Amino acid sequence: MDTLNSGRRWAALIALSLGGFGLGLTEFVAMGLLPDMARDLLPGTYAASVPDALAQTGWMITIYALGVVVGAPTIAVLTTRVPRRRLVVGLLVLFVAGTAASALAPTFELVLAARFVAALGHGAYFGAAGILAATILGPGNHGKGVSIVIGGLTAANLIGVPLITVLGQSRGWEAAYLAVAAVFAFSLVAVLTTVPSTDAPTGGSPRAELQAFRSPQVWLVALAVAVGTSGFFAVNSYVAPITTHVAGLEESTIPWVLAAMGLGMTVGIALGGVAADRDLRRSVLFGFGGLIGSVAFFALTAGHPAGLVVGAFLVGAASLFIVPALQSRLITVAPGAQLMGAAVNQSSLNIANSIGAALGGTVIAAGWGYLASAWLGIALSFAGLLLALLSFRLDRRPASAEAVGEPVLV
Repeated sequence: MDTLNSGRRWAALIALSLGGFGLGLTEFVAMGLLPDMARDLLPGTYAASVPDALAQTGWMITIYALGVVVGAPTIAVLTTRVPRRRLVVGLLVLFVAGTAASALAPTFELVLAARFVAALGHGAYFGAAGILAATILGPGNHGKGVSIVIGGLTAANLIGVPLITVLGQSRGWEAAYLAVAAVFAFSLVAVLTTVPSTDAPTGGSPRAELQAFRSPQVWLVALAVAVGTSGFFAVNSYVAPITTHVAGLEESTIPWVLAAMGLGMTVGIALGGVAADRDLRRSVLFGFGGLIGSVAFFALTAGHPAGLVVGAFLVGAASLFIVPALQSRLITVAPGAQLMGAAVNQSSLNIANSIGAALGGTVIAAGWGYLASAWLGIALSFAGLLLALLSFRLDRRPASAEAVGEPVLV
């Protein structure tokens, strides 16, 4: 990579972070616009039963998560020797096309298909952009480079998702997705003009990356991530109807609740990274305990406006606090295949997204109330804690031998 002056370096890093910002928008904006999408895409079902329409529209969230699950490991295997800048550019083109198609598709089924396509490059982008950012900063700056890319996602939840939700509520959910497509297009242009060309990676191979799946611990930790963090998504997926139907607030307050959750996520990822470096095992166990407690607080207090906002903040903070530790744990149990470890983490988190949205919608449609999704989330997070405990029990290596200084990709 060419030597960059300070201005060009930071312009390149911001361009890469902007892609993460777009991914945060496209993944989470559906949570705030779920009622609007249900009314527009499934008018007959919505007129007959609002809970049924919301549950069915929840597949917008689930299908995106499934796209990440499929795309993350597949792209990791197929692009081991592709120059990272070229990969990032190609993925941004995919995001522009898939997100625009999500807004323009004429039927519910075609919107689902477009969301799946748009999600395929999600995990690979964070991996490739994180490597590029670390390379731009120079040796010894992997963590800082990756945190800059992740900062785009957390900024999206803090600022972008509430603003895009307001746009979608006032101009239609299609306008929201077109705005997200424009963010990806801007990031694409910025990357093309600021990020220098890179050489193809050396030493990697599809076979080496696939070796990670030979470790039983990889499967066990991935299961802990998928089941445990689905407790967060069971809450997050239905924040909009909980705000309006449980707390009794106007739709205009939904962006503020999402902003509170986004602020919590920003605080959580910052604290979680420091905690994981200090004590990985304790961070995982404390993180799951915090997630269980915060979701329980949300379930008990979301009927009151103050409790709803505070609970949303706590759930967001706990959910992101645990992510760095879980990623470090996956890298530890998948030595020699860090790209696949990052991909497995992405797949597991989005399986969690799928599980949380689908099961949350199921209990709501069953007539158990909107907060049933939160009570379900407590059980899922507790199951994740048990799986994490089992993983550590089966790990015979001393905790001090665990590598916790590797870059964290979320």
